Amino acid sequence: MRRTRHANRRDFIRQAMAGTAVAGLLPAMVSKKAGGEDAFAPKDSIRITDVKTVCTAPERIRLVVVKVETSDPGLYGWGCGTFTQRPLTVKTAVEEYLRPFLIGKNPDNIEDLWQSMYVSSYWRNGPVLNNAISGVDMALWDIKGKRAGMPVYQLLGGRCRAAADLYAHASGRDFQEVEDSARRWMEKGYRHVRAQVAIKGYSAYGASDAGEAASNLPPETQVFEPAAYVRTVPKLFAHLREKLGDEIELLHDTHERISCAQALQLGKALEEFNLFFWEDPLPPEEVDYFRQIRNQTSTPIAMGELFNNPHEWIDLISERLIDFIRVHLSQIGGLTPARKLAALAEHFGVKTAWHGPGDLSPFGRAANVALDLACYNFGIQEQHVFNEAAQEVFPGCLKIENGYEYANETPGWGIDVDEEKAKKYPFRESPSFDMSWGRVRRRDGTIVRP
Repeated sequence: MRRTRHANRRDFIRQAMAGTAVAGLLPAMVSKKAGGEDAFAPKDSIRITDVKTVCTAPERIRLVVVKVETSDPGLYGWGCGTFTQRPLTVKTAVEEYLRPFLIGKNPDNIEDLWQSMYVSSYWRNGPVLNNAISGVDMALWDIKGKRAGMPVYQLLGGRCRAAADLYAHASGRDFQEVEDSARRWMEKGYRHVRAQVAIKGYSAYGASDAGEAASNLPPETQVFEPAAYVRTVPKLFAHLREKLGDEIELLHDTHERISCAQALQLGKALEEFNLFFWEDPLPPEEVDYFRQIRNQTSTPIAMGELFNNPHEWIDLISERLIDFIRVHLSQIGGLTPARKLAALAEHFGVKTAWHGPGDLSPFGRAANVALDLACYNFGIQEQHVFNEAAQEVFPGCLKIENGYEYANETPGWGIDVDEEKAKKYPFRESPSFDMSWGRVRRRDGTIVRP
């Protein structure tokens, strides 16, 4: 009897091991039969059949959008991979590297595809690969929304609010011009306005009154001196508060052009004007200094436009050193990492203020607004109004009314690309286009970070 029980047990173990081995082969067998490599794809799943980029510049800003096509006839998605200063590097990364990596895989598995794309080049966290991943990632969310018959924000949990409150941009050569610009936005219903003023004789960010370059510099050089800027900005906001009152929310962007000590001085000087936020006082390389700024000024801080990876924002958020996280969605890899970032920030009382200027395609804006609606810790959304040419190329651009931006209620992003009309607006050929960031210098010739 004992020998029989042992024999039966051995037979059972052998059969179980054989069954396990066969089961382990099944995903690979199904995947191979379907023509792609996907560990989680059922036999009848849809597959990615093609990935391509469309490059167009209807507003003279070089946009890169990514189209992911599937085996389901007529089902495709669009995403934003715009890195306007180096767009052709993103195009190459998508078409030469991600395309062959993705063809044959199941577009439903967004998280798995994102993670596999992220490690596919071994080195990661750079703007080129992140933007390439973002273009694919947003396109996959577009496909998912179309398959579900829902706008993307519904896939993220639905609405927390009806629309995204926007801030507009007011600038001018002097205080009066900035005031007049702000009033025009206020008349259109905007409750938040970012104010930038020219610094006489210099190329300041957001407004310029540059004179001639110093004699020791090339004539195309743009000159900026931070001390003059730090002296001028508090005077601007004293003027605006006196003329516009306290009800309008005012914002300002330093664009990381000053020293740590000057940032501390400016933050203190701006306290009495109750800014909604003060953006990018320092560059990403100097984020440790935010501990001193936070300890010595109550001016709310927004940071993150140039961030690429979580190592740059985790400490700022977890130590509550900033008030608004300001990343560019495609720069960090798309909607998938951004929704995780928003969730992290919520736990520490940090609000979202996604970067959203003209170097963001309508798909990037749609991703911003989807998060704006679905995330409880939404703070504010940067505004951009697409011109007629852009709306012609991208039918379905989101609507703005009374200073609010609304998501489309159609499945996915609700936006498409007229690929023939996109060809009407090719990239400018000048090799110097968008190279201005490397031309701003102090009068002694020292390069100024953007």
